[in-house]
Amino acid sequence: MAPPRKQQRENGDSGSTNAVQIQAPSGYTAVPVKFKEASRSCHYLYVKEHKVRQDLDPKRPQDRTLFITNIPPYCTQKCLLRLCSRYGPVQSVELQEKPGPAEATKVPESKFFLPQYIPGFQFAYVIFRNRAGVLSFRSSIHQEPLVMSKGQQELTGVHKWITAYSQSLTDPEELQAEVDSFMQEYDRKISEEEAKAEEEEGVPDEEGWVKVTRKGRRPGLPRTEAANIRVLEREKRRRAQKELLNFYSWQHRENKREHLAQLRRKFEEDKEKIAVMRAQRKFRPF
Repeated sequence: MAPPRKQQRENGDSGSTNAVQIQAPSGYTAVPVKFKEASRSCHYLYVKEHKVRQDLDPKRPQDRTLFITNIPPYCTQKCLLRLCSRYGPVQSVELQEKPGPAEATKVPESKFFLPQYIPGFQFAYVIFRNRAGVLSFRSSIHQEPLVMSKGQQELTGVHKWITAYSQSLTDPEELQAEVDSFMQEYDRKISEEEAKAEEEEGVPDEEGWVKVTRKGRRPGLPRTEAANIRVLEREKRRRAQKELLNFYSWQHRENKREHLAQLRRKFEEDKEKIAVMRAQRKFRPF
């Protein structure tokens, strides 16, 4: 968030790295930062004391915690730790995608099957070891921009994208080893569950109930591929007949005509049968 060019001209030197004092949101302090020493524009972090009810966030002391917003993607925990350490000893720095209670640290089960995380602007909670760090920050005059990558080589632009792409590539042998290890663990759990079920089978529980399983029943035979194809074709024909039957008005008329014609043919056949039976004197309607 660089200051407008008009404010830079009013400052007297368009190439100066001095920050222009801007109006921060209510309750926040604007802290100018720049990516490296040679940068000519500033970015602004907005900082305030972390003030919430103690029961809502017990892991962050109210009098020793700073809440920071508008943190750019290239700013890491180490970078924030170095910037905030100038005001006092820092206990911890927590970077989060959105503000809220302290997030529990989750140990990933696998490094290959993780959701893709797209870094963006983040939020941070900086906890000092004592109250003096927060007081030192509040009493400081934030005019000179702080350098984020001072003495460090931060990757940016195309080099950062190339590095991220290289790290995203998967080693087939390493992936296969992890899959084999997972399947071995899964087979072990299944065998343990089956052994436990066999031990418990036929043994009554505390209430006297006996667990009955499907073990011993003849398993159903799976259908062959040819049988599956015949079932699918039969279902397809049935669906096509259902969709096309009596769809148009002329189909209704044709169906009625065919039905009347069948009734007439049946009536004539019955008349002929009755005439033959009368001739043979076998017709007894009563």
